[in-house]
Amino acid sequence: MSRLIKAVCFDFGDTIADETTEVKNPNGVTLRADLWPGTVTILRQLNAEGYRLALVADGFIDTYRNVLRQHGIEDCFAVISASELAGAEKPSAPVFLSALRDLGVDRNEFGRTVMVGNRVDRDVKGSNALGMISVLLTSSKRYRLQPHDATETPDYVISSLADLPALLDQIEVQLQG
Repeated sequence: MSRLIKAVCFDFGDTIADETTEVKNPNGVTLRADLWPGTVTILRQLNAEGYRLALVADGFIDTYRNVLRQHGIEDCFAVISASELAGAEKPSAPVFLSALRDLGVDRNEFGRTVMVGNRVDRDVKGSNALGMISVLLTSSKRYRLQPHDATETPDYVISSLADLPALLDQIEVQLQG
């Protein structure tokens, strides 16, 4: 199925994986972690519905490979963009731009990409700066959820990843114009 949304990007910690369950090696690379309930089902559903998924996260690439492999979902992501490889952390543009470039999304199509994350100061602020559609996931209360200014104000707020498929359907309708 052809989608108007060009990509759905996800943060990792406390968006897909529960940060409190991470087991790290001495270098800070996560070896394993639990995912939030229902995550595997939702990612597989979005893939089946024709969405191209990317991971856009701060940290080590091996962290994401390890955990995605642990849960058998590495095939769900067309692209993994890690700050380790991009040379900058969110909200800086390079980690976002790396994912969008690798997905073949042109700059004039950034407004048809979605970023889902749990931090207004990193995920929302960084995606807003590029003109992406920002979605704040509020299931984890570990980080500040209230924006300090318009740059941190999300386009949408969801309380669970289970809410994402319906929100994407709504965004698809809005993009039809």
